[in-house]
Amino acid sequence: MDMMDTMDTQEILLLAMKAGQIQLENGAEIFRVEDTIMHICHSYGLHSVDTFVLSNGIFLSCGDEEEPMFAKVLQIPVNNTNLSRVAEVNQLSRRIEEEGLSLDEVKRELHRIETAPGFPPSIQILVAGISGACFGLMFGGNTRDFLCSILIGSLYQSYALYLGNPHFSRIVRNILGSALITFLCILCYRFGFGENFDAMIIGGIILMVPGVAFTNAIRDMADSDYIAGSVRMLDAMLGFFCIAMGVGFVIALYGILTGSPLIL
Repeated sequence: MDMMDTMDTQEILLLAMKAGQIQLENGAEIFRVEDTIMHICHSYGLHSVDTFVLSNGIFLSCGDEEEPMFAKVLQIPVNNTNLSRVAEVNQLSRRIEEEGLSLDEVKRELHRIETAPGFPPSIQILVAGISGACFGLMFGGNTRDFLCSILIGSLYQSYALYLGNPHFSRIVRNILGSALITFLCILCYRFGFGENFDAMIIGGIILMVPGVAFTNAIRDMADSDYIAGSVRMLDAMLGFFCIAMGVGFVIALYGILTGSPLIL
């Protein structure tokens, strides 16, 4: 193959890897990332491609007697889950095959997807409070508990956006976040603003539960991606453990300071 063919091949592989990166760092399953990469490569006529995807990395290689050699390893940082980006990249890989998009068009679309702004902080804070409060209602909360949970969930989301995510590691962020939620629930319960402590704390803690990571871990192991599934399962279990540590610490501290256990 001449130099232009080699450059085109590398650009195709880099674009396919970029598509996989966007999906993986936004919560996609391992099989979906591998399928997207292979789908893009095959759509442009590359058939000697091999890819190996872990929960935080992509290994991509290409080359045989007819296609130039290429190999690249990409480390994927842990990012917030954004399933809309996963869906858009997945749809783009199908459009490449159906519409025959050029490499420049694919590059522009990937850049648009990657840089598209998420919901503004004010919307995230409001929705976090309301969604958590709805879970509290499901577990026996009343109207007063619902209103308290809106406040608690909104305060936690504010902490996560402006303090926890930018400045703390995941472990510290989860412990402090669950401790904050428990402290606010105790205040609302003891001062009579809410009636059901368990419903209020469920409404707050549900915002921290790593549901996507836990679900993807099971999905990956079901697809025989045992390494990635085990890593994601460990990450989810560590999240659960940190949440329990924060809640247990505040409840134990309350009992020590007041001389009586928290009666629910």
